[in-house]
Amino acid sequence: MQRSNAVELLAVPGLPRVARDDDLVALIGKGVARGGIVPRGGDVFVLTQKIVSKAEGRMVDLASVKPSTEAIELAGKVQKDPRLVELILSESVRVVRARPGILIVEHRLGFVMANAGIDQSNLASPGAPPRALMLPVDPDGSAATLKERLSQKFGVPIAVIISDSFGRAWRRGTCGVAIGAAGLPSLMDLRGSPDLFGRALQVSVTGHADEIAAAASLVMGQGAEGQPVVIVRGLTWRGPDNAASELVRPADEDMFR
Repeated sequence: MQRSNAVELLAVPGLPRVARDDDLVALIGKGVARGGIVPRGGDVFVLTQKIVSKAEGRMVDLASVKPSTEAIELAGKVQKDPRLVELILSESVRVVRARPGILIVEHRLGFVMANAGIDQSNLASPGAPPRALMLPVDPDGSAATLKERLSQKFGVPIAVIISDSFGRAWRRGTCGVAIGAAGLPSLMDLRGSPDLFGRALQVSVTGHADEIAAAASLVMGQGAEGQPVVIVRGLTWRGPDNAASELVRPADEDMFR
């Protein structure tokens, strides 16, 4: 891997609130022009999961959800809205842990996460009917489409990461991670590369896309910042592209399952 001496994080300014069927590439193009940013080859556009999910119509009115008996029973245990629990179960393949206030599941995409990644923040004003936002159906596919369209629009090769905030099992606090990626190696295998003394690395595999997502989240923020697209500039890498799904640890490697 070639190391970068400096990395820039550039928020795309003035993006409006995204709604279903909005053209994200067109909105980003207007924001880039507004900010006087000229995209360069190798730029990584990091988009929050939230704007991708909104554009893809993954918003659900909880009033339209009818909870099952299983959801009602589990909701009593975790002290959550049964309609929200029904959505969580619909997006999950198994419940990992359930405690009052906590519901950890294995998402259908393989992510082990709280509430199947379903979010209710920054969706509606107080007093409005409650809504929930689910993850994109295929985040890697969404990233690949955005990569192709952004590269075409700006005339240079662009990489794309779709990021979300995850908790970590052995550390406090959330951190930005990649749930979708295209145009770069999400997982970078450095085994066999030399260390400072020429010794071949034996176990070094880097979560490259997660590191980029975490860096971008420093600018995106977690609340009312309203900066859902960040360009990460100055990175260099070698190796084949691979999707964010490569970051999910297979079941046979999971010592704690």
